Amino acid sequence: MHYKRIMLKLSGEALCTPGGFGLNSATLKEVAKSIKGVADQRVQLAVVVGGGNIWRYRDSTESGIERTASDAMGMLATIMNSVGLQSALEELDQDTRVCSAIDVPQLAEPYLRRRAIRHMEKDRIVICAGGTGNPYFTTDSAAALRALELGCDVLLKATNVDGVYDKDPGKYKDAQLYKTVTYQQAIEQNLKVMDQAAFSLCREQNLLIRVFNFTERSNLLGIVQGKDIGTLVSD
Repeated sequence: MHYKRIMLKLSGEALCTPGGFGLNSATLKEVAKSIKGVADQRVQLAVVVGGGNIWRYRDSTESGIERTASDAMGMLATIMNSVGLQSALEELDQDTRVCSAIDVPQLAEPYLRRRAIRHMEKDRIVICAGGTGNPYFTTDSAAALRALELGCDVLLKATNVDGVYDKDPGKYKDAQLYKTVTYQQAIEQNLKVMDQAAFSLCREQNLLIRVFNFTERSNLLGIVQGKDIGTLVSD
């Protein structure tokens, strides 16, 4: 295998139908099967899931809920998604642990770095829930932070496009796909595939990022096997 330990960043929308809300059973099973296919190759795997399919501050500014409370609701949404993904993986007989930055002992164990690493060493998938546990930080930043803490070789950012483009391919037919891009280019050009804080953290610690299309489920395993899929963000 090309990587021994990876961090997979999923959006909440990856767990529902396009443009939908909440969790879709069939989609959840597809995602779980794809993730298990990687774990079956004895690759250690951590996952961070967003919460945008349930709640996200930027989509709900008109609610009148102030930012700190809204972000807390978003963190709870990531826990709901994480528990749902855990259930789907366990239906496939894959040992999984949800480790939360927010204390919810009835649903998840607390995130402790050494314990999470030990889980992965025992071939358990670790789903890191609750973001960073702090407002004003996205789950992209949480994925970068946890990837560094857990000693991951790469951060795999799952999207619904083929990689990083110079502009939105959904709006512009002449958008150009980058096969490689530097952290500095991503920050200076304000590429929207991840937030600036996540890019900066990865640049400081030289953590590789690969952005790829997860609607093609085989791409995840292909990347782990060393195939040049999507866009590589590096120094």
